[in-house]
Amino acid sequence: MDGDNHTTVTEFLLLGLSEESEQEDVVFGMFLGMYIVTISGNLLIILAISCDPHLHTPMYFFLANLSSVDICFSSVTVPKALVNHMVGSKSISYMECMAQIYFFLAFGTTDNFLLSVMAYDRYVAICYPLHYTLMMRPRLCALLVAISWVITHLHALLHILLMVQLTFCSHNAVPHFYCDPYLVMKLSCSDTFINDVTAFAEGGMIFMTPFVCIVVSYAYIFSKVLKMPSVQGIRKAMSTCGSHLTVVCLFYGAILGVYMHPSSSYSLQDAVASVIFTVVTPMANPFIYSLRNRDIKGALRKIILRS
Repeated sequence: MDGDNHTTVTEFLLLGLSEESEQEDVVFGMFLGMYIVTISGNLLIILAISCDPHLHTPMYFFLANLSSVDICFSSVTVPKALVNHMVGSKSISYMECMAQIYFFLAFGTTDNFLLSVMAYDRYVAICYPLHYTLMMRPRLCALLVAISWVITHLHALLHILLMVQLTFCSHNAVPHFYCDPYLVMKLSCSDTFINDVTAFAEGGMIFMTPFVCIVVSYAYIFSKVLKMPSVQGIRKAMSTCGSHLTVVCLFYGAILGVYMHPSSSYSLQDAVASVIFTVVTPMANPFIYSLRNRDIKGALRKIILRS
């Protein structure tokens, strides 16, 4: 929107990852394929866990919730980018952008908390195997998931309330395929000091708390495993953690350092990392858990044979 600097922005332009039409077509094809795989893969995980009574355990309850969140998280950003490409538009309304930011923060942070809950579940299973059923009661599992949802949505609500206080003037071009909160905040003609400090302080705490819980849980797990007398016991214990550790490394490897700095220092490397975070990770999770898990593979095999 050109013109006077005080003109209120009613829409933003999502420039995408490339300005060349041929590259945009390639990106569209990749995003469409990955989105279909993400939805179908995570739905299969949920279906397998729901249909197999042997998988009605805390570990798979958390996994089903993680798959549900991954579907929602991917659906926040990718469909809008696909639709814009098909209709030849780059615009997104102000309200759509704010809604996208809210759910992006909510579902992305929920992923983070669920990974920490799953780490605690593995800690109890390995360090207190005889008390696992007593400690990981269904009510506690549901409570842990509910608390994760409440905290993450309050986190998203805080940041979106601060975001809507900002004034956006003539500049409305977002150099990404979705409304990244930090890139949108960078376009504001208002003072974003409070937003930056809140993102670094409160956002940092929300990010680091689950991360520290995961590190502490695995510190106790490794300490317990190293004390096991048999190699077979060590392999069995680590096999239950392998998939979760892989997902944790992929998740934190993509976002570590990207969303922990002021918006003025955003770079192309951050954009690539955010693509891995928003598109690749939700797609990869079902494969990581199904390929490394006999129970999931067995349940999926039953579903396929029935169909």
